[in-house]
Amino acid sequence: MAPSIEAIIKEYPYGPEGVQRIAHRRIKNEIEITEPDPSWPQSFQILKDRIISALGSTAVSVEHVGSTSVAGLPAKPVIDIDLIVVDVLDEASYVLQLEAVGFHFLLREPAWHEHRFFCNYEPSANLHVFGPDSPETEKHKIFRNWLSKTPADKEMYAAVKREAAEATRTAGETMHEYTERKNDCIREILGRAFRDLGYIQ
Repeated sequence: MAPSIEAIIKEYPYGPEGVQRIAHRRIKNEIEITEPDPSWPQSFQILKDRIISALGSTAVSVEHVGSTSVAGLPAKPVIDIDLIVVDVLDEASYVLQLEAVGFHFLLREPAWHEHRFFCNYEPSANLHVFGPDSPETEKHKIFRNWLSKTPADKEMYAAVKREAAEATRTAGETMHEYTERKNDCIREILGRAFRDLGYIQ
């Protein structure tokens, strides 16, 4: 069942204490914003094909999201992918299959939409696995589509990303702090996108 508008616009507080760590990355991603790379869509397609070949009909949808999915937007050179599976709780239907084609299972977050998280090392990618009722996948698409058609917000977000990356590196902090530094900007942009869709006044 698709998520409701109410579920999409709701804010869900993130609680790191709810993370169930399965493994750690073998290669650490640097928090560095690079100029847009025209090969990013091709890298996503390679990974999508790999996912579909591994999962077949278990994969409901595979979407390119995050900054590398927006043409002309500077980004960390890591492809973000949202994978919706038939039943995210049925790990037997997708975990070993994804690991067999190179995705490394890192963590699960039962309290946050039953999110499962994998990484891929070549090409570098983050794979987010959700069930069909998760509002996060809809929110990610709305954000991507809005930035793709709104140059002013794309430029604002690029500036915030660069500032957040620099501050996080200078402080010797982690990806969590980098993400936190961007959150106010993301909320502001999503607010405009939700108004444009008629989701909020």
